[in-house]
Amino acid sequence: MNQITIPVLPQMNELWQQTLNWQPDESQQQQFQRLYELIVEGNRSLNLTRITDPIEFWEKHLWDSLRGIARLLPANSSAGKNPELPLQSVQKAIDIGTGGGFPGLPIAIALPHLSVTLLDSTRKKITFLETVLPSLGIENAATLLGRSDEIARGAQHKQAYDLALLRAVGAASLCAKCALPLLKNGGLAVLYRGNWTVEEETELQRAIERLGGTIESVEAFTTPTSQGARHCVYLRKVVQQFDRPIR
Repeated sequence: MNQITIPVLPQMNELWQQTLNWQPDESQQQQFQRLYELIVEGNRSLNLTRITDPIEFWEKHLWDSLRGIARLLPANSSAGKNPELPLQSVQKAIDIGTGGGFPGLPIAIALPHLSVTLLDSTRKKITFLETVLPSLGIENAATLLGRSDEIARGAQHKQAYDLALLRAVGAASLCAKCALPLLKNGGLAVLYRGNWTVEEETELQRAIERLGGTIESVEAFTTPTSQGARHCVYLRKVVQQFDRPIR
């Protein structure tokens, strides 16, 4: 079998700093490089991603993953730019429909004190991620096989997470239905979107009213190298009047 020559990822420290007020240390950069290598190798047998060019991979998998939780990155955690986002209280996160590990793996690398659950319903992808975690030396992430609606019925996962991440999962209303039952009261869901329309927001608003959620904010931005349009929609899990208090 021919050996694949995998290029070195660009470090992009200046762009990291300019756009997220953060940049990876040497160890994190090495983990990003190893993740890139594993994804390219895994693509030989699994359909993990069509994005394998190093600059595209940096922007559309690494940078894009971390842009959604930028306020949680160490340099930003005390900046107070967006006090509506939880900063110190986030301990447990779940990446719903993680696929090849995005955005969960880059977030686990950038935030080593955050416990990240990588959830997917495809056994082959979970098996792949189970080999990736020890290869990257990541101890703050674990895999979970299943569907979000099924695991939300279990006591271990229902209302157990501070943060839910959904990227390329489906319609925003579907994302809300997947995420909100897994969040603690006061927890936050981050929906990674491309374009965002008034119609989508109206449909989402109708869906979350029944689920105990509210649209806290919508952030529009462009990607730093290709200038692509992106949005992050932040949903807050709120206590409803008919909810029983958690003791």
